[in-house]
Amino acid sequence: MFKLDTEADVQLAFRPKDQKLVELGSDLKLPLIIRDYVAWAHPAGGRMYLVFAPPAGGAPTGIVFETNGTGTSVSQMCDWCHCGGTGTEIGLLTARLNAKKTVGVNLCSDLSCKEKLEKEADRTNANLEALLAKVIERMSRFAAEALEIDLQRR
Repeated sequence: MFKLDTEADVQLAFRPKDQKLVELGSDLKLPLIIRDYVAWAHPAGGRMYLVFAPPAGGAPTGIVFETNGTGTSVSQMCDWCHCGGTGTEIGLLTARLNAKKTVGVNLCSDLSCKEKLEKEADRTNANLEALLAKVIERMSRFAAEALEIDLQRR
């Protein structure tokens, strides 16, 4: 769990090249006390923002995703929470590695993995904390391996 008191604290969770892209939504109230992760949409659409803390005491880490609009009616599975849905619920979210390369991952389009897992845990009596820990681990792996973010910075 971690706390971000100001908008500047939130922006510092992101890579320097992404900080200028970060806009807090009107429904996001500071300070943010984050148990696992927080996600929000850009006020005008087109982007999703994610802030999480990697396991083992890593620094709060932010990722800016570009959204690709509506998808198909074909069922897909989120690579992080493993919940299924149609192409409008799960789609390719992309993030810039550098000026020439973009990497993508199939995710819940609104990054609502936590809410979906809460429903799943209620329905099946599964351990929600264990399910969320796996999601955070997958987020961390994507950030470190695909985006080359140093999760232990600062």
